[in-house]
Amino acid sequence: MSETQEYDVLVVGAGFSGLHQLINLRKLGLNVKVLEAGGDIGGTWYWNRYPGARVDSEVPIYQFSDPELWRDWTWSEKYPGWKEIQAYFEYVDKKLDVKRDVLFNTHVDSAVWDDSVDRWTLTTEDGQVFRTQFLSLCTGIASKSFTPEFKGIETFKGEVHHTSRWPEEYDLTGKRVGIIGTGATGVQLIQEIAPIVDHLTVFQRTPNFCLPMQQRQISVEEQEKLKARLYPILFGRRHQTFSGFTYALDPKPTLEATTEERILCYEDKWEKGGFQFWIGSYADHFSNQQANDAAYSFWREKVRERISSLDPELQEKLAPMEAPHPFGLRRPSLEQSYYETYARSNVTLVDVNKVAIEEITPNGLKTSDGTEHRFDILVLASGFDMITGGITSIDIRGQDGVSIKEKWADGVRSYLGLASATYPNMFLMYGPHSPAAFSNGLSIIELMSDWIIKCIQYMKENQISSMVPTKEAQDEYTGKVHELGAAGLWLGAKRSWYVGNNIPGKKVEMLQFSGGIPAYAKLCDDAAAKGYEGFQIKRLT
Repeated sequence: MSETQEYDVLVVGAGFSGLHQLINLRKLGLNVKVLEAGGDIGGTWYWNRYPGARVDSEVPIYQFSDPELWRDWTWSEKYPGWKEIQAYFEYVDKKLDVKRDVLFNTHVDSAVWDDSVDRWTLTTEDGQVFRTQFLSLCTGIASKSFTPEFKGIETFKGEVHHTSRWPEEYDLTGKRVGIIGTGATGVQLIQEIAPIVDHLTVFQRTPNFCLPMQQRQISVEEQEKLKARLYPILFGRRHQTFSGFTYALDPKPTLEATTEERILCYEDKWEKGGFQFWIGSYADHFSNQQANDAAYSFWREKVRERISSLDPELQEKLAPMEAPHPFGLRRPSLEQSYYETYARSNVTLVDVNKVAIEEITPNGLKTSDGTEHRFDILVLASGFDMITGGITSIDIRGQDGVSIKEKWADGVRSYLGLASATYPNMFLMYGPHSPAAFSNGLSIIELMSDWIIKCIQYMKENQISSMVPTKEAQDEYTGKVHELGAAGLWLGAKRSWYVGNNIPGKKVEMLQFSGGIPAYAKLCDDAAAKGYEGFQIKRLT
């Protein structure tokens, strides 16, 4: 066993969340270290480097709001790709020297709380041991990839790659490629590689309700004008809207609008692009089935217009007349040329609901109709154990010695999406029971991170050695998360990572706070204003 290394705060993960924690905790004079499993900073943007990977939040709100960081940085596109986001992280390091406090290729295996000294002991995969008063889990919502079990996959003679572990400088030109999965990752990859591969076979389980990205180049001059007057306004606006974007949901009920009013609203949001049609339109499509049907009907006709009218079978596969689940109750993906891709002669779409995947063969994949689809490379765009996977993959044991994985097996429990009972001084960042999946990432990351930093500062200034949520406060908040979820149509979405049913055996439940960022912020701020109400406080003796 190596010598124990002592810190005030240990942060797990060096993405946006972890770096925001590091940058601001250092300002308090605390001894902070970030433990990162990857080989560089960036979090999900270190791992996600498959062709076409890009963010679905527009410039400028997907970046740190600190003027010291945005003043000298400019983007090239409205929706930056992974290479540009990686360049941004390098810029942040150049400005603030964050890497000096990050330990790379350091995978945390376990974290154990000792009530007698109010400290966490962390052990890593390579045998390092750390001790800390505060533990901040910045593992993100998509850090644990998921690969379904496929019969015969070990027999495949070609290459198999999961999109979350894409090899660097990998050329698919002229290759025969099979892709399993049409989530956000699949959509981005499919539209990007279709023009260069010899043949692309896409295996789709559920059609993706994609929205038009409306991507465009943005000039330095355009950004400088915004910086001079509007950047602080735009960053401030993020915490005032349901999802942390600069546009808000319309509280007017869909069916109270005239047909003409509704269609013009839909058309306006569609042309503006991004998530405007989803979280900038009528709010009640999340909770009212008739309102949801109206939104889906508009979406379906817009998409069908882009699919060859000579191929009604393809139209039905990609935009079925009957919605397979409520619109927008699974996160839509943004696309640029996704639907046109399927008109290409070198692209085949296979509906696995009609012809199931039977097994992987040495030369490709066999479906239940007896067809063997041949390819050189198999891509698994099969997603992640979202929201909780990054946390439960660490053996975390609190006051009672029970692992968090075991405790959450029958349902996630948290207080404010920031902490969990029996796990003192452990903070959850951008994870379960927060609005993470419904928001622009940086909007909720900075809000939650600021709360945690102020809490640690409060504890230090008031000689508090530990804080842990009470079971009563946790039960009340968890009940609120479930109550909000039940008031919407969320549980009607099959195989949705919002509710965990994309992972076999995972409990189906509402995993996120669906009341919006302003309501969430008020709950967190109110608790802090009342002396961290809902927490059991232990002071230094």
